[in-house]
Amino acid sequence: MMTTNEKPLILLVDDMPANLHVLVAALRDDHRIKTATSGTTALDLAERDDRPQLILLDVVMPGMSGLEVLRRLRENPETRDIPVIFITADVSEQSQLEGLDLGADDYITKPVVAAVLRVRVRNLLQRKRTEARLRLAAHVFEYGGEAILITDCDNCIVEVNPAFTRLTGYTSEEICGQNPKILSAGHATAEEYQRMWHAIREQGFWQGEMWDRRKNGEIYPKLLTISVVRNAQGEIDFHIGSFTDLSEQKAVEEKIRYVAHHDALTGLPNRLHLQISLEQVIATAKRENQEVALMFIDLDRFKIINDTLGHNIGDCLLVEVAQRLRECVRESDLLARLGGDEFVLALAGDDVVNAAAQVAEKILGNLSQTYHIGGQVLHSSTSIGISLYPHDGDNIETLMKNADASMYHAKAMGRNNFQFFSPEMNRFSNERLLLENSLHRALAQGEFTVHYQPQADIASGRLVGAEALIRWHHPERGMVSPLQFIPLAEENGMILPIGTWVLREVCRQIKVWREVGLTDLRFAVNLSPRQFHQENLVGNIIDILREFDVPASALELEITEGSVMENPDAAVSLLNQLNQHGLSIAIDDFGTGYSSLGYLKRFPVSKLKIDRSFVMDIPGDPDDSAIAIAVIQLARSLGLKTVAEGVETTVQRQFLSDQGCDMLQGYWYSKPLDAATFEAFALHAAR
Repeated sequence: MMTTNEKPLILLVDDMPANLHVLVAALRDDHRIKTATSGTTALDLAERDDRPQLILLDVVMPGMSGLEVLRRLRENPETRDIPVIFITADVSEQSQLEGLDLGADDYITKPVVAAVLRVRVRNLLQRKRTEARLRLAAHVFEYGGEAILITDCDNCIVEVNPAFTRLTGYTSEEICGQNPKILSAGHATAEEYQRMWHAIREQGFWQGEMWDRRKNGEIYPKLLTISVVRNAQGEIDFHIGSFTDLSEQKAVEEKIRYVAHHDALTGLPNRLHLQISLEQVIATAKRENQEVALMFIDLDRFKIINDTLGHNIGDCLLVEVAQRLRECVRESDLLARLGGDEFVLALAGDDVVNAAAQVAEKILGNLSQTYHIGGQVLHSSTSIGISLYPHDGDNIETLMKNADASMYHAKAMGRNNFQFFSPEMNRFSNERLLLENSLHRALAQGEFTVHYQPQADIASGRLVGAEALIRWHHPERGMVSPLQFIPLAEENGMILPIGTWVLREVCRQIKVWREVGLTDLRFAVNLSPRQFHQENLVGNIIDILREFDVPASALELEITEGSVMENPDAAVSLLNQLNQHGLSIAIDDFGTGYSSLGYLKRFPVSKLKIDRSFVMDIPGDPDDSAIAIAVIQLARSLGLKTVAEGVETTVQRQFLSDQGCDMLQGYWYSKPLDAATFEAFALHAAR
């Protein structure tokens, strides 16, 4: 194939060398030359890869005439388009007609005049290059994928191609004579059109995006290119517009943008979108002198559900949570998922404190309702921390940090509540971090001990057992309250090794006490929600009992109402396994959770523990008294024992005894005791 700057190749065919010499001399300066002295050789050279751009062909030759050579050239698809000039001494009309009929492009008579030959050759190669370009342009216009329309100097459409009809729905007959503004969707401003026409007039070219309307009324985006055709005087004769539909590209871009800015699981805006949008919210609030409430929303004990029931159930729960959160907020509020079970909500306005409190209450209520997921009945609660712009920070980083600290404060306050930020929370957050670091080393360094709070038969006052309570003696802080470190251990996972240590320590101590004659006591150990749902719980407990040769009847497991109600069906199965091994089960803090009586009768439990919150104000508080009585009567109807926690006065003990409560635990009988003191207490009670 000839390159742009390469000289054109011409094949000269004549059986007379002298004639070839004349032709070569006339053309060799501006052309590459090949020669042939017969028709057969000419056909061979014409069919090679390096095909000539022009053939000068003698008509009368021995063997194969020039007419026969031309006939064969035109019959061959690979050579039929090569232009041919006949050179002959035969000037008869018949000979010229026959040659032209076969497809000769020109006729030159001998003897050849060199100057005339050069002009004829040059013109023919040029009347052919132009033809090729026109043919190519026509092909592009007819079959190209881009829609093309041509307008005259008055911007009236004079021609459109088939791609234009396919894209817009307008046929050539419908659109020609119209102004292209008939296609406009009306989205562009007058200023945008002015800039476009200025570029067209001054530079002869413009490209940009426009929104058009198809014949059926559908609006679509297009990439439009406009160029001009000027006449010899430099005036615009035509405008050529070509465009493509950007609908698919825009859809892909929008999808990519959506994916980049939204959480794949819940469909909520993600951390990136939150950062960008929150900057805008704060900028607007600053400009309009408004407040912004930033709320951190965190599910309580989500990791337990996720680890126990699997990530599929956990994901489904998060999707349901996201939907419930949407129902609690307005379209204008900014709701996003940070990741895991953490969500963020931003509210802006003039009275955001009250608005945030109302929304937080609504969220707490909605998210505490029962979840039905994958055949499972789940319960969850939420902790919410709130920081305010500009009071608690004037930038995103500070507001986020303070909302996070407020959320942890809400967890420390018992979960399922919301807390506003205060300066004290920073100290609380730092204190929590230090405590968490200490917690990791406490187990390894033997800082934990177990105390035992005696439990007594309420009627006789006889010692029947004790509840094992972990205590942490910090080397610098002294005794750390379980209310401080147990929720922290539950969150960071340390509760599992700590819980195992407690079980082992209690069983070790039971073995010691049984050896000194304390064989009739039962010791209760609390199982945290995470422990209750850990894999192979039953096997681990049985292994520990066997290790210390302790009978299962000596151990009682206390499980919170919330633990079993997170997944009641699974809890029934697990409790049955524990019960089959002879372990006694007690429901701790009964009445504070969301128990279903339908499930309660299926649980193989032996005791209900009345929470201290219902005991402390009896018999003076009629509501607490009614609850305590109801729990005692419920337990009796189900064949269960009741244990009242937090009994501190004789009046409380008498009231509970009168109502039929079986056992008590509290300062009225004894405070929690270390192992040595409890042993002495128990031996004395046994006399």
